[in-house]
Amino acid sequence: MPSAASRPRSPAAKKSAARRSPETPQRRSDDAAEKNRPLMDDIRLLGRILGDVIREQEGQDAFDLIERVRQLSVAYRFKQDANAGKTFDRLLKNLTVDQTVSVIRAFSYFSHLANIAEDRHHVRRRQVHERAGNLQEGSLAMTFDRLAEADIRAADIAKSLAHAYISPVLTAHPTEVQRKSILDAERAVAELIGERDDLHTAGQRADNEALLRARVTQLWQTRMLRYTKLTVADEIENALSYYRSTFLRQIPRMYRAVEQALPGHDIGNFFRMGNWIGGDRDGNPFVTADTLKLALSRQSETVLRHYLTEVHALGAELSMSQMLAPVTPEMQALAAASPDQSSHREDEPYRRVLIGMYARLAATLHAFTGTEALRHAVPPQNPYTDAGQLLADLQVIETSLKFHHAQALIAPRLAPLMRAVQVFGFHLATVDLRQSSDKHEAVVAELLACARVEADYSALDEGARRELLMRLLNETRPLRVIGAEYSEHTVGELAIFETARTMLAQYGRAAIRHYIISHTEDVSDLLEVLLLQKEAGLLVGALDADATNALIVVPLFETIGDLRNAAPIMRAFYALPGIKQMIVRSGGEQDIMLGYSDSNKDGGFFTSNWELYDAELALVELFEALGRSDGITLRLFHGRGGTVGRGGGPSYQAILAQPPGTVNGQIRLTEQGEVIASKYSHPEIGLRNLETLVAATLEATLLHPTQSAPKGFLAAAAEISDASMAAYRKLVYETDGFTDYFFSTTPIREIAELNIGSRPASRKATRAIEDLRAIPWGFSWGQCRVALPGWCGFGSAIEAFLSAQGEDKRKSRLTLLQRMFKQWPFFRTLMSNLDMVLAKTDLRIAARYVDLSEDKKLGKKIFAAIEAEWALTDQALTQITGEKNRLASNPSLARSIEHRLPYLDPLNHLQVELMRRYRQRKEGDPANERLQRGIHISINGVAAGLRNTG
Repeated sequence: MPSAASRPRSPAAKKSAARRSPETPQRRSDDAAEKNRPLMDDIRLLGRILGDVIREQEGQDAFDLIERVRQLSVAYRFKQDANAGKTFDRLLKNLTVDQTVSVIRAFSYFSHLANIAEDRHHVRRRQVHERAGNLQEGSLAMTFDRLAEADIRAADIAKSLAHAYISPVLTAHPTEVQRKSILDAERAVAELIGERDDLHTAGQRADNEALLRARVTQLWQTRMLRYTKLTVADEIENALSYYRSTFLRQIPRMYRAVEQALPGHDIGNFFRMGNWIGGDRDGNPFVTADTLKLALSRQSETVLRHYLTEVHALGAELSMSQMLAPVTPEMQALAAASPDQSSHREDEPYRRVLIGMYARLAATLHAFTGTEALRHAVPPQNPYTDAGQLLADLQVIETSLKFHHAQALIAPRLAPLMRAVQVFGFHLATVDLRQSSDKHEAVVAELLACARVEADYSALDEGARRELLMRLLNETRPLRVIGAEYSEHTVGELAIFETARTMLAQYGRAAIRHYIISHTEDVSDLLEVLLLQKEAGLLVGALDADATNALIVVPLFETIGDLRNAAPIMRAFYALPGIKQMIVRSGGEQDIMLGYSDSNKDGGFFTSNWELYDAELALVELFEALGRSDGITLRLFHGRGGTVGRGGGPSYQAILAQPPGTVNGQIRLTEQGEVIASKYSHPEIGLRNLETLVAATLEATLLHPTQSAPKGFLAAAAEISDASMAAYRKLVYETDGFTDYFFSTTPIREIAELNIGSRPASRKATRAIEDLRAIPWGFSWGQCRVALPGWCGFGSAIEAFLSAQGEDKRKSRLTLLQRMFKQWPFFRTLMSNLDMVLAKTDLRIAARYVDLSEDKKLGKKIFAAIEAEWALTDQALTQITGEKNRLASNPSLARSIEHRLPYLDPLNHLQVELMRRYRQRKEGDPANERLQRGIHISINGVAAGLRNTG
């Protein structure tokens, strides 16, 4: 047994375990109203202010119309009035376009404001729990308590973290509907709402309300939509706003919480941010070498300006006189070398040092980005060549402060700044490069043809390709012919690799680490990227001798077929002569990305998740052998989206439900679209979500919550998967007219017209579902409240599973499913996510979209099939979990949805009406633009109301 001192303990963890016990259902029911009173007060306040602004801006008649629409929508939902539906339809049909747009704006903004109130209430409730000493699941405090209870030593936890790599990766997203101007105004509203709990006088609250009214007025008079297509540069700036608001300050805070739980232990640099924006070229012709340069330059400018701000503030705080606080010799030497020679600061070594550091950072900013610092006590000079030099200067300051007993001055600003330099360097975040395998093939084919090495590379079979590529990787000469004219595509692709080499030299090894290959289907897809690295000088040496490569080649396995081939492909890749040795020499890391979106579109909700699980198990088995023999570390990269159909759902449960042995302190996962705003717009909520990723990774690594599932569970899941995929594909791919139904009864066409992403909605100019990007596919189904990718096929599969061996075995098979739910985290998490998505579907609302079907008979037939499958799925979930009501185990989310429905439903009703008019329009009709704008605002509002739509 380890001593108490060797265990990780947080202050909250020392509370009695009884304080962590969940409240009884009765007590939850009794306390719910009181707990949520501040939330309802905030919602009412914001709703009242919005109403006042609407009356002021649009008039009393507009406000009365909005209230009438809300009342009829509520009556329609809850059947309070048998004629509500007819009355509602008449009202909607008689609204002018301008009236409709005004009503849509009102309900959309209310959804946004309700989100702000909910976010504030999450922070409020967390603070209540922390003050009471109650530990919350997903918090670092609870995780360290669990680790202590499991007798896991602090030294072992620190060792695990020192070898860990945890990285959320922000991606550009074709369904991110929020404008930055709106996000900025909403952040201001959130700050004002957050202040209200600490205001105790009527005057203070009145002043606060006046400021809220100003911000809501700003929102009402700010257009929600972009009039021009979002550019990659716009996407870069949107992402950087989250660093300024959250990551740059909250990640050091998260590290500090870990350090406090593990005092005296080195925890390493286990948490890094990743970014796709500017480097993800798959299907996006607007991402080029120039956007890669821009992304890294703007990232560098963002982090360097943060350092400049903090160094300037430190200069104001560290005002100590050497006459009162003698400093270390190293500190004195730094002060003597400072260009600051002011007699006013002659006895203030810290200020002199920090002014010199500011001058160096200003010079670094100019050298790296070409921009200038805002203030200069002395001219910029002598730039830092890397972040290590800056960190070394900060460490001299830290040591000196300790020397004269001024440790108290380290924690407020110096320690967070030092951690920020360690985490963000001069690059801020690792930019991933991504391109589709067929694009690489085209470049290699052209290079080989021009060099007269192989006239038709694309015609070669896989064996011939591997043999040729391996031979070329063992040669030292390049393939490019001086003076030859290559296609624009080849020039552009090679420019990316060349730029990556330049950027690595400028910003450091962590600036670009990963090259992701979309649609990896065979070993040659990986070898082609190695060859292109060799052409740009990123792979040095011969493969059969001393080769090293700068970028980790990351296969992305996306479809069901790809996932099934993942382990065989990687086994064959590592069996090639020299590959293992090169990867070991290059750092011994192998990232593998798993695609949740396309596998779902390919095989449906359950099959996608099962195939991912099965593929992970096979990869772990393979790399356990490689790790033992060659020291290669496997890191899985989860391409999760916002919707359950794209791998969405709570990150904590998702990480803990990973197959045994798949985490081991190594995980990357994408953060996309509305999910980024939901998780990271508010600094405190952002901190909680960052902590959750670390907490889940630690528990998955050290507590081993997932053991190998019983063979019976695995066999059952495989059987359910086969039946689920068959049912899903029968509906989506084998039902005549389903594509036409999808394009006519969802807003996919209108979404494609939105200026909400730099990437096209489809990979090819077709209406084929296979070619449609998985994100707008899921987004469209979410908008019409069907959310089909999140549940379709499961109900039929469970019915088939229960009936497979006759009625005699039905009960025992249901008992097996119930055991799987109780005992298997993977299955339980799937059921929890299924519960959530079913709660957010509404087939009564969805039925109104069916009226948009161009073939009414076909529309009714397909919707009837959807309804039948939904009913089977709902019934199956009830049988497995024993819960008749959705979200019975998640009352807070249930209440959230209940609060939103009266304001979310009208948006759907209005969206249908405007889509009907828009699709019947005549060319040149002056109302067309306003109709389109109304539809797009409704899309924004529904996305905000559902929160995880992308």
